[in-house]
Order: sequence, then C-alpha cells, then structure tokens
Amino acid sequence: MALTAFSTQAQTTVWIVRHAEKDLKNSSDPDPALSLDGQDRAKDLATLLLPQRILAVYSTPFKRSRQTAEPTAYGHGVTVQMYDPADPAALVASVLRQHKGGSVVIVAHSNTVLELVEAFGIKRPMPVLSEDRYDYVFTVIVQGNSIQLLTSQYGKLPRATIPK
Repeated sequence: MALTAFSTQAQTTVWIVRHAEKDLKNSSDPDPALSLDGQDRAKDLATLLLPQRILAVYSTPFKRSRQTAEPTAYGHGVTVQMYDPADPAALVASVLRQHKGGSVVIVAHSNTVLELVEAFGIKRPMPVLSEDRYDYVFTVIVQGNSIQLLTSQYGKLPRATIPK
C-alpha cells in the first residue's frame, strides 16, 4: 500500500502586474487614464485570470491602475481595494494575513512592481522594469515557508519586440 504525501499548508498565490498602457496624449495630465491598447491589455489580464479563484484585487489610487484592475475584479465579483504604493511591506503583510490560502491580484507601477516582489522575500528577477514594458506577470506562490516566483508575459507584445 503506497501512501501519498501532500501538504496541508495553504497555498497563497499573488499575481503582481504593472498597470496597462497609459494615454500619453496629454503630457501635463498627472493621472492619465488607460489608452485603447491599455484597455485591451486590462481585458487580456482579466481573461488570463478568469480560471483562477481571485479573492481580492488591489490597486494604487491612480486611474491607470484602477482601470487595469477593474475588469479582473468585475469578473470575480470583487471590488478593487486601494493600497499605498509607498508601503509595499504593509500590503504584503495584509495580503498574507487576510487572504492566506487564496489568490490575489496587485496592480502596481513600473517603479513599485519589483519592490512588491522583494517585499515577499524574493530577489528581484531583473534590475528594473522599463517604462515601456506592460506585459509582465510576476506570480508569487507562498506555501508555508516556501516562496516561489514565476515570471511570464501576457497580452500583446510591446511594439518594439514584434518582428518585422
């Protein structure tokens, strides 16, 4: 008789993404909305995560982040919750406490995505996230004392990387 070992520790999964493409038509707007490409990418994110059982969606208070988060939140029947991007450690502690064993989405900015990854105790997968990249998904999987990071991409590739 063979015994199958399995972990009784709950797995928490957190998807961290940068907001989608912003509308750059008005360079003086301090809080631009998403461009049409950005709206499409936000829908792509919602489609990617539709099979998951998302319990919470977090966003910074900026329009472009909220608009990126809204399709995913709507698809899972949850409300977008705001967080302070200046305090990634507080958000991570809250997520791990409130949503242990669940799945969460966090929409951040190019200069805070990697800080969030680090706040989970993981080494940065790259030195910086460039201003023209909107397609990365950083998936943090926490199970007991084990933390794993998966990096992938979603949606349409950036124009510069599409072969001619």
